[in-house]
Amino acid sequence: MNNTLKTTALLGLLTGLLILIGGYFGGSRGMSMAFVMAFIMNFGAYWFSDRIVLAMYRAQPVTEAEAPGLYRVVHGLTLRAQMPMPRIYIIPTEAPNAFATGRDPEHAAVAATHGILRILNEEELEGVMAHELAHVRNRDTLISTIAATLAGVIVMLARMAMWMPYFGGGSRDNEDRGGGAGFLFLAILAPIAATLIQLAISRSREFHADESAARLTHKPYALAAALQKLETGATRLPMEANPATSHLFIVNPLRGDVLFKLFSTHPPIEERIARLRALVA
Repeated sequence: MNNTLKTTALLGLLTGLLILIGGYFGGSRGMSMAFVMAFIMNFGAYWFSDRIVLAMYRAQPVTEAEAPGLYRVVHGLTLRAQMPMPRIYIIPTEAPNAFATGRDPEHAAVAATHGILRILNEEELEGVMAHELAHVRNRDTLISTIAATLAGVIVMLARMAMWMPYFGGGSRDNEDRGGGAGFLFLAILAPIAATLIQLAISRSREFHADESAARLTHKPYALAAALQKLETGATRLPMEANPATSHLFIVNPLRGDVLFKLFSTHPPIEERIARLRALVA
């Protein structure tokens, strides 16, 4: 319940930030335009995000005959969790990773890379797939899509706002609403704030999915071992992933420095493993 309240509050902050930017630069008309943009983008994301992301990574649908081990693991978990069977895809890359997508359990898909199938044993693969099914069951895929879309609209509006002074747009109105300081916050700091809020939503959902997976399989140690293998594998063989979709994967497919870690869509792998090991006791 705490996680749900936190996510709701963070989504509320994103929405409030969007209204603030729209109102600052365009008054009531700007607020209306911001809402329309958010609605259109969320509508598209709701209906088409799964197809877009699967096509982006050239994911191929597979049958039970083509991937019997993966199918057996996913099918067993869905029976245990009393969930519909999702579509199963394989991504043609040796970088080890996996993700789930889809707006609800009835329209879900799980995707695993060639690399993850090669390095994990069946127990570890079960832990990973349980994590992804937890995202589906908890509607995390939809929540993350909405958060990413709202953050995207905020960034888009902020970029448009940065060009307004060059075209003489709204300078007097902006002075009445706080002048340069207000413009600086909304045009430069607001996108950073939106990104950090989006990341907070993503990180909180990862912890919840880890715990849900451990309780479904009764093998938290298996998921912990899988996460360690995946983190090592992702470091050795980073995936060519779009940053806008990195939050979907079980471990961040992107690698970077200290600044990258601050803006990572995933909590530290060490903390995730520690929490899973604590469940064993």
